[in-house]
Order: sequence, then structure tokens, then C-alpha cells
Amino acid sequence: MKFGKEFASQMVPEWQEAYMNYNYLKTLLKEILIFRRRMTTSAPVKPRHSASLKRRVSLFRAFSGLTSRYGNTSPKKDKEDEVILVSAMQEADEEQGDQDSRSYQTIFLRSSKDGGEFELVFFKRLDHEFNKVNSFYKEKVEEVVKEAEELNIQMDALIALRIKVNDPYAVSPFINQKTPGSYPLETIKESETSEEKQEERSVDGKEYNMASLEVLNQVKINATKETPVATMKSVFHLLKSDFNFNKNELKEAQGKLKQAFIEFHEKLRFLKNYAFLNQLAFSKIMKKYDKITSRNASDAYLQMIEESYLSQSDEVAKLIDRVEAAFVKHFCNGNRHQAMDTLRPKAKREKHRVTFFVGCFFGCSLALMVAIIVVIHNRDLLNSEGRTLYMDTIFPLYSLFGFLVLHLLMYAGNVYYWTRYRVNYSFIFGYKAGTELGFKEVLLLGTGLSVLTLAGILSNLEMQMDQRTQSYKALTELVPLGLVIFVLLIAICPFNIVYRANRYFLLVCLWHCICAPFYTVTLPDFFLADQFTSQVQLLRNLQFYVCYYGWGDYKKRDGEACKKSDVYDIMYIIIAVLPYWIRVLQCLRRLFEGHDSTQALNGIKYFSTIVAVVARTIHSQKKGITLQIIAGATSVFATIFSTYWDIVKDWGLLCRNSENPWLRDKLILPKRSIYFIAMVLNVILRLAWMQTVLNFTDTAFLHRNAMIAIVACLEIIRRGIWNFFRLENEHLNNVGKFRAVKSVPLPFSHEDGIKHL
Repeated sequence: MKFGKEFASQMVPEWQEAYMNYNYLKTLLKEILIFRRRMTTSAPVKPRHSASLKRRVSLFRAFSGLTSRYGNTSPKKDKEDEVILVSAMQEADEEQGDQDSRSYQTIFLRSSKDGGEFELVFFKRLDHEFNKVNSFYKEKVEEVVKEAEELNIQMDALIALRIKVNDPYAVSPFINQKTPGSYPLETIKESETSEEKQEERSVDGKEYNMASLEVLNQVKINATKETPVATMKSVFHLLKSDFNFNKNELKEAQGKLKQAFIEFHEKLRFLKNYAFLNQLAFSKIMKKYDKITSRNASDAYLQMIEESYLSQSDEVAKLIDRVEAAFVKHFCNGNRHQAMDTLRPKAKREKHRVTFFVGCFFGCSLALMVAIIVVIHNRDLLNSEGRTLYMDTIFPLYSLFGFLVLHLLMYAGNVYYWTRYRVNYSFIFGYKAGTELGFKEVLLLGTGLSVLTLAGILSNLEMQMDQRTQSYKALTELVPLGLVIFVLLIAICPFNIVYRANRYFLLVCLWHCICAPFYTVTLPDFFLADQFTSQVQLLRNLQFYVCYYGWGDYKKRDGEACKKSDVYDIMYIIIAVLPYWIRVLQCLRRLFEGHDSTQALNGIKYFSTIVAVVARTIHSQKKGITLQIIAGATSVFATIFSTYWDIVKDWGLLCRNSENPWLRDKLILPKRSIYFIAMVLNVILRLAWMQTVLNFTDTAFLHRNAMIAIVACLEIIRRGIWNFFRLENEHLNNVGKFRAVKSVPLPFSHEDGIKHL
């Protein structure tokens, strides 16, 4: 792999604007190369054996040694051979002796020669890129140093809380004694009495500084677990932040601080890799320059880089060592192997068996679809008397799985293109490192579920056709219910099978949606709620499951009995409105928290959709011109409002004065036409509600339930398209703010200016 591609693949996606623009500098070098070739009238032809001769001669060169035993043997350059002069321009802070605030400028000494203007442009751009990299690195280092100071205070409080909880009587003068120059990162094993602690003060001849409990008087606990009850108490100001000194507080505080250390260590690793990659990129680009121009300018420039803050600063390396040592000691009981597995998770390896089973399940799905089509054609089921009865009862039961499989396939496509265009979906969703599902794993789930669903459909057809199984009609009707129970059991299975971490993550987000607005709304929470707004028909099919099997209608295959009740009609509306109502509550929670004032308009958007859905559902149940007009008017308003929000707010498009007219300044996809096509498709698919208002479902050639299923599939496809551009916009927002690490709430709050005790 060429260095340019390797360089791009190892970038932190959210920091890509801060890296050296290697490709642009290569373009400038190509311009220099093109000019020099034009100026060359004739190129000497090298003999064929020159390359092999050069390699043969290099084999006889003296070995310089692994430790540079001969010293620096490169010949000293005369001033006449100098190509560039690099000088450090002092800024305002430099007058006070701050050597880190330099900006560097290169003077090209051969500008008078032919083509010198091209090289002047190259070095000017090179200086700009290096100053950008150096400045960004310095800014980030200062940021992590401040974060380290905050973590020091948090660790002081955690250690003091450990001592207080595990030994509440440990308040002797010895424990509160402060040794000059002590640093509260060393802890000793807690014991039952202070006398035993006094004996452990010196272990193996080493003096251990005891942590002070005085820090607990200057901090407050924030480690209360977020629950609906805790949220209600905080609303009515009943939730106190004082210490109770119990083990639950200690457990929650330790869990939060452990996660903060993990995220901080990841940021440090990003910074270390950032410095290394950029230094390597500057070395590569200067060597290319020397090769193209036959000059020797790289030594002087790379020497400047070696003396710069980017190369000389060692704060990041020291912080990494200290964070790892503290994590091993305080969070892993001295088990370094366990600590390194947590702090430095191994890269996720692609498993070939996943690819194999995806192909296997996909082939089985195709075979089962062909078998179903053959059975329907041979038995002429489309013209049979039981066609209508089958579409009214069995079809809604199985279409639920069809909607779920289609959603999984769309999500697999999203993951594939997010990965291809380096949209950091794992960070955006907040997955635990190494647990995110790739597109093949999602395809595995989708194709596996499709095999089970198609096998169930075929078994229903065969059982009804076989004369020997006619007496087991009630049993055949239970096949869809068995599939639903199987999927639910897999979803809540506590064992480490079928991607347990992802299932747990999904269930937590689902619980947050159900309990809205009692939990802080994060992106995964409202993203999942948005998915449910496109799966209204799936939720209604679940309602039919309860009706069909709960009322015992499956015994006689009669799904119309419970549908005729008023309770079913009311629940039919409530089920459709529920996902939108969850989004309204989430918008209100975000509005009251003050994170985004536009959430008021977003809540109104979802409320207008609720009105439109209720109007359309009542019209489909009772008909009438007046209801049709009301349903049409409310649907038009909700569609215009929602379409505007999708394209302008969620996707960030339709910016008139952007670099890409009517799109946005930054685009990930290479072709701008794709964005315009997506906007048009969003508008068209948003109009799917018209089939209800204009009675498109009542057609002679297609059953009503089949038309409803088609419209529901179109909405799922629209949501899949929306998902990609929504996360692309979120990713670009993170890139603009250089936000590459999750911000973790810390367990303790304190007054400004608190010092280590």
C-alpha cells in the first residue's frame, strides 16, 4: 500500500483536517516534476545493467552499525550547497521564554533559477502545514494536561472515599497526616484498624504516602445512578449530592472514573499516533522533493522538525505511562495484562466463518423463495378460495419479520458505506471498543432471520396442503408465534452468544426510549426512536399478534373477530402514535436541559405528525369526505415540515452560500448528484401517506394488506437513506469540533481552585 493511502487509513477521522495535507503537497511536487521534464530537452539513456550494478555495489558497503558506531559520517555541506534556510518566528509568548509558541518559515535560496516559483509555492505550503500540525498538537497537549489535573483531583476523592467506606473509623491523625511532597496516587490495602495500617506504612522497605480524607469535605458526589426515580427527585430538588459513604456510591464513582481513564488513555494514544504519523509524512514528502529536484533540502527541514515542539514534547508519553500505572494499580488490582486489554483493545479481526454463513443463509433464502413461488404456482393458491383468509390472518403475522429483515439489510448497507467513507459510526453511537457490528455481521443476522421466516411460511403452506396434517390446523397457526418467541428469547438471552454486547446496548436504548423523558437523551436513544417511527406497521402487526393469539382466534383462523372491537381500534391509533410521542418527550427533555433550543421546533414537528397519523387512521376506519379533507390537510403540513427538517436540519443540506451550492461545505460522497437524488427520493417516499387518504389500498389486483406492506417497506427504505446522511452530518460536526473521544461525566464535583491534599 502506498504511503498516502496508509496515512489516510490511520488518521483519526475527526482530526483529519488537522493532519498534514499530504495529497496536496504531492500535487505541488508533480507540478515541479512536470516543469522540469519540459525543461529537459533530452534524457540520457541508462544502460540496462545500471540498476543491478548499483544493487551489487551496495552489498559491499561498510556496515554502519546498529548504534551508529562510526558517528555521523555524512559529509558537511558548504554554504553554496544549501537549498533552504529554516527560521523560527517568535510570537508574543516567546518574549517571555515560551519556546513552544514558534511558527516556522522556510527561505528558498534557489528561487532565481528556472522553476523556482513552483518550489517557492511548495515550501510556503509546507510551512503552513507544519505550523498547523505543530499548533494543533500543542493545543491538544495543553488540553490533556488540564484533564490530567482534573483526574488527579477525582482520584484523590475516590481513594479517600474508598478508605471512608471500607473503614469508616479510619480517622486517626496518621491517616490525615500529610507528608510534604506527598502525592495521593499510592494506596495501601485497607484493613480493619488504624494500628494495622500503621504497620503497613512501610512495606518491603518502601514508604507509602497515605491519602487524606480532608478532600471529602471539598467535593460533592455526582455518582448517583440515573434512574426515573432519581430524575423525579432532581426535578423536585429532593436529590442530594452529599456523601452517604455507602458501597453503592463507591461502586458508581469507581465505574465512572474507570471509564474516564479509558477515554483519556485513548485520547493520549490518538495524540501520540498523530505526532508520529505527521513526522513520518513530512519525512516522506521531503524525500520526494529531494528525489524530484535532485537537491538535498530534507536534512535541514527534518532537523527543524526534530527541534520543534511536535518532536521534543514528551508530555504525552509520560502521561500514557502514568495513566497505565494508575489504572493497573487502582482499577485492576495490579493485573497489568487485564489493564492493557482494557486500555488497548485489540483490533477487531474479520472472521471468515461469518462470510461463509452469510453466503450460506443468502443461498438458502433464495432457494426457499423459489420453493414458495413454485408451491403457490402449482397449487394455484392466488385464485383459491382461502386467498383472502390467508392474507387477512397469516400474511400480517409473517410480514412483521419481513419488515425487520428489510431494516437489517438497510442498516447493513449503511454500515458498509459508513466504513467505506470513514464515518466513525462506532464512536457516534458510543459502542464499546471492538463490539460494533460490521456490515457482514448485520447481514448474518438479517439473512439468518430471513431463512427462519421463509421456512416458516413454506411449512405453513405445506401443512395446509398435506391431507395428513389437516387435523393439526391449530398447531400450524402457532409457527409464527414460535418465531416471535424465539427472536425475543435470543434478544434477552443473558449468555454470551449472538453478539451479547450489542443486544444489551439495544435493550438499554430501548428502555431509555420507553422511560422518556426520565433519562438524559443521547444520540443512540433518539436514533432508535426515529427507527420506530418508520416501523409503525411492525408495531401494529405485534398488536395483531396479541389479538390473534390472545383471543384464541388462531384455533379457527379468524382474525376479524377482535378487529371489530372498539378497544382494538383505539389501540390501533395509540400504537401508531407511540413512537412519535416518545420523540416529543425526548425533544422536551433536551429543551429543558438547555442543550439545543431548536428542539422546541423539533417537538412541534413530531406533534404535527401525531395529528396527521390520528387523522389518517380515523379516516381509514370510518371514511367520509370531511375526515378525508382533515387527514389530507394535516398530512400535507406534517410532510412539508418533516421534509424540511430532514434535509436542512438532520442532513445539513440546502445551504445557499456553501462551497457546494445548495448542499454543504463538506461532503463525504465523491459525487454531488447523489445528495440531490437522496433529497428527491426523501420527498417522494414521504408522500406514502397518500395511499391511505386517496384509498389506494382498495385495489382489485392487490390485496389491501399487501399494499400496506409495500408502503411500509418504502418507508423503511426512506429511513435507511436518512440514516446514512444523518450520521454523515453528525460525523462532519464532530470533525469540525475535533471531537474524537467521548466525554464521560466525572463522579465528583468540586469548587474551583481545589488543590491536592
